[in-house]
Amino acid sequence: MGTMARVSQEHLDARRRQILDGAAVCFARNGFHATSMQDVLKEVGLSAGAVYRYFSGKEELIGAIVGEVLGSVRGAFEEASRQSPPPPPDELVATVLGTVLAAREYLVVDGRPAFPRLVIQVWPETLRNEDLAAVLREGYGSVRAAWTKIVEGYQRAGMMRPDVEPDHVARTMIAAVLGFIAQQSLFGPAPVEVLRDGLRALMSMRDERAPATGSQPG
Repeated sequence: MGTMARVSQEHLDARRRQILDGAAVCFARNGFHATSMQDVLKEVGLSAGAVYRYFSGKEELIGAIVGEVLGSVRGAFEEASRQSPPPPPDELVATVLGTVLAAREYLVVDGRPAFPRLVIQVWPETLRNEDLAAVLREGYGSVRAAWTKIVEGYQRAGMMRPDVEPDHVARTMIAAVLGFIAQQSLFGPAPVEVLRDGLRALMSMRDERAPATGSQPG
């Protein structure tokens, strides 16, 4: 009985994954409003009854997809925040974003990764869908809180100036990742090493305009 229950749960999980992935491809291809549940059914090759067993409709599908992605991102950054000190920003961002993209690289639309296009589709939908906006706000807030803890870890370790507001850095890092995903959607795929190297270069800059330190002439 135990084996049968385990197989049954594995089957249910696989079916749910199939539906979410098919819906994600549909939404990335045509947008939320132009996609019908019939489109999703056709994409996944299942009956209406099979799909509605898991999700009540498009709204619930959208929320589940967004919540799943935000949950994985939040978990990765929260884990990093518990390290002492946390990994440097360039390495951390590349690792987390690379993991998120790699986990969904099999989702393709017109020969290009579907995930960046899906992210772009989510943003305008939140302006019309309050439930989705609430999911996104909660996810954004948790990722921002995790990044704030990471920055505080940098400051405790002497890796970052202590006079910088941690939340300002958190917002900036999130903006960099979202902007990079937007670029991929609009202009084509790019490896996460591009973002990593860009952040690394910015982190290495010195302000040559700063006054020299040392003893002052008497």
